Amino acid sequence: MLKSRRNLLAAIVIGLVAGTVALPSFAADKKLTFGFAQVGAESEWRTANTASIKSAAKEAGIDLKFSDAQQKQENQIKAIRSFIAQKVDVIGFAPVVTTGWDTVLKEAKAAKIPVVLTDRSIETKDDSLYVTTIGSDFTEEGRKAGHWLLDNYKGQGDVNIVELQGTVGSAPAIERQKGFLEVIKADPRFKVIRSQTGDFTRAKGKEVMEAFLKAEPNINVLFSHNDDMAIGAIQAIEAAGKKPGKDIIIVSVDGVKGAFEAMMAGKMNVTVECNPLLGAQLMDIVKQVKAGKPLPKRINTKEGIFPMESAAKEFPSRKY
Repeated sequence: MLKSRRNLLAAIVIGLVAGTVALPSFAADKKLTFGFAQVGAESEWRTANTASIKSAAKEAGIDLKFSDAQQKQENQIKAIRSFIAQKVDVIGFAPVVTTGWDTVLKEAKAAKIPVVLTDRSIETKDDSLYVTTIGSDFTEEGRKAGHWLLDNYKGQGDVNIVELQGTVGSAPAIERQKGFLEVIKADPRFKVIRSQTGDFTRAKGKEVMEAFLKAEPNINVLFSHNDDMAIGAIQAIEAAGKKPGKDIIIVSVDGVKGAFEAMMAGKMNVTVECNPLLGAQLMDIVKQVKAGKPLPKRINTKEGIFPMESAAKEFPSRKY
């Protein structure tokens, strides 16, 4: 028996040296696993963002564990804890709001699972809890909207602006408002007379705009934090017997196809681009994070601004 074992061991050693026997390589065969907690499906933008992430993961050969939080922070926290329990390689999420993440991210750090933020940022005193943030500069988007308005508004006298905010406490709502107000304060004629959340949804945008119109007989401009709310607001403006894009100038953010259709119909004046197609870039970052490569703390996407006059030309090339 001892002799036969020695002969078997010798055969294996000879085979390894000759290259004829292969031992299993678990590390080489193991797929990179990425757990992603999405905000929800509240808008055209978010739907395009999700599709981009799912298709890019498939193309990159990454095993994607996907969770839809339905715009609730507690659901995202639950999803992140599930990813930690599953021992995924990297965790990513688009934070519903900016605060309240430290506890769960400390759990991820303790489990030695790196975290990547997409689309939105968080507020934390410990920035070692995440590797990087990929997405748009929301403050700059607000500034672009403000600059367009100052440069293109043709009316005289005071300019009464109503604002449809995004989800309360979310980075885009906070930062788009900040950038917009920063720019329009240069001209005292421009005043935001009412501001309320429309939660980034078309239905809520319509509902809030209806309330604005009942409360304020003289609205000159609507600044909407996303196109879906603006499209809902257009319905409310028309129902009130006014002409969107003419009686009320509409300035929005996102650059989704629905906004281009509204601009081609003369019902929206401008949209500031916020690119949702982050999937390919995100998967590349996930691979770099797993490989331990250094990354900047912030990676911004490049974006433009599209006034009504350019809508027909740009529409055929829009991917979302």
